[in-house]
Amino acid sequence: MDLTTPALLFPAISLLLLAYTNRFLVLAQLIRQLKQMDTEEDHALIARQIGMLRKRIVLTKRMQAFGVLSFFLCTVSMFLLFLGASLPGVVAFGASLVLLSFSLLYSLYEIQISTNAINVELSSFEARKSADREDMDYS
Repeated sequence: MDLTTPALLFPAISLLLLAYTNRFLVLAQLIRQLKQMDTEEDHALIARQIGMLRKRIVLTKRMQAFGVLSFFLCTVSMFLLFLGASLPGVVAFGASLVLLSFSLLYSLYEIQISTNAINVELSSFEARKSADREDMDYS
């Protein structure tokens, strides 16, 4: 294996970390929006969302950590290959790929939770719309 193999991962890992940062920023924005919702009917929705948001924050932290460690080991791999230490360079690159895989698996799990959170929002929206329609029918 030569120096260019781990170098191919650099742009991919960088873009992945950028995407993870965007997911984190969206989570922070959602939490701020939930803080502003303060009506009696919203408390049940907020309670359901808080648990999912906490889990998503933990998962985002883990996927970022594994992504950063993967990026670091990819860099170490390139350095070792540059120094001519082929076996340690290959091992570091392999470990980098394993960590990147863990990062992607955490990301997949976070996406599933995110989808569930959207479904909670949709259920709440549908319930409100049906209650509004029923109120209009009785008027």
